[in-house]
Amino acid sequence: MDMGNEHPSITRLREIQKEVKSIEQQVIGFSGLSDDKNYKKLERILTKQLFEIDSVDTEGKGDIQQARKRAAQETERLLKELEQNANHPHRIEIQNIFKEAQSLVKEKIVPFYSGGNCVTDEFEEGIQDIILRLTHVKTGGKISLRKARYHTLTKICAVQEIIEDCMKKQPSLPLSEDVHPSVAKINSVMCDVNKARGTLIALLMGVNSDETCRHLSCVLSGLIANLDALDVCGRTEIRNYRREVVEDINKLLKYLDLEEEADTTYAFDLGQNHSILKIEKVLKRMREIKNELLQAQNPPELYLSSKTELQGLIGQLDEVSLEKNPCIREARRRAVIEVQTLITYIDLKEALEKRKLFACEEHPSHKAVWDVLGNLSEIQGEVLSFGGNRTDKNYIRLEELLTKQLLALDAVDPQGEEKCKAARKQAVKLAQNILSYLDLKSDEWEY
Repeated sequence: MDMGNEHPSITRLREIQKEVKSIEQQVIGFSGLSDDKNYKKLERILTKQLFEIDSVDTEGKGDIQQARKRAAQETERLLKELEQNANHPHRIEIQNIFKEAQSLVKEKIVPFYSGGNCVTDEFEEGIQDIILRLTHVKTGGKISLRKARYHTLTKICAVQEIIEDCMKKQPSLPLSEDVHPSVAKINSVMCDVNKARGTLIALLMGVNSDETCRHLSCVLSGLIANLDALDVCGRTEIRNYRREVVEDINKLLKYLDLEEEADTTYAFDLGQNHSILKIEKVLKRMREIKNELLQAQNPPELYLSSKTELQGLIGQLDEVSLEKNPCIREARRRAVIEVQTLITYIDLKEALEKRKLFACEEHPSHKAVWDVLGNLSEIQGEVLSFGGNRTDKNYIRLEELLTKQLLALDAVDPQGEEKCKAARKQAVKLAQNILSYLDLKSDEWEY
């Protein structure tokens, strides 16, 4: 269409659509809640555009009416997506877990930096549990949920790091103030840094409304300036002491940039993470080996070479950088279980083959355990091939089969035979491991 001859109403609608399009990615990536300032800002912009669209005069013309309808639908779609992002059940789940972390920090950490007792094991266990639960929140690949989970994990892991770093340091001041007058000033700055550490934790966790990141950043920068201005008279031990305190302050400043960093990078998209890509490469090769084994006409020929390569894959996973990211840690843990389960499957198959070759008389109870192990080997092969979720009929069938094998083992009477007791114990452990692996395969975990 010739833009010069375009109806003014159509031109106005194009301008409005362009303005709406300019904030589309902000809406798609919005990871906050409905009471956030940015939510209200985006909602206000979109609502204003709806009013603008509604005020366009169609003059009763069909083409203008259609154009206005399309513009309104697109704006309403974004408004709806914004609302869904803020109120998604998994977004609420993330927030509820974060509130638990806030309560833990209020109860255990804030008093610690106010002169209370030391950080307890209860706090460390509690924070680990919270981190693990966050890594298991499903995002379905949705950008807003990935960002929300990443932001929350980043804050909680930062608090964990700050506390761990502080606990590693000696409780007493490293230098006596008698050494040099500047030492007293450095010691004073150290006390301020310790207070700032507590303030930073409270800020990261949103439990301090009396302080801002900007003000704390200015305070910390001022402490560095004070340290830089000190005259250490060429004393190496004082210079080193000052440098350590400056390094501590710089670490705290780094944590203040977390929010901005998370918004300006794609760190939340672990699908492109180097460590995750290495894990995926290992898993791809593991699946190829698994398929070769399960489909082979003569599997025993592949046992030795497959086990050797699988052990090599475990070595590759050990070398994966975790980047202090609990999601990467969980991804590696699960990958190790995947590979180790396949190695266990081969080990059992080899043991069963060896038993056939060297058949001999044995205790009835011991034979009963071996019969169960034979059944477990077949079931494990099916579990390795399983690719569904916990609502699948096949999942329920496999779970029932494994439960039956556990009951069969429970019914075995060792009759005082130590060898049989040990064999039954190992078989029970194997059955439980296969059950756990089935659960792991079907829990629909994602990065």
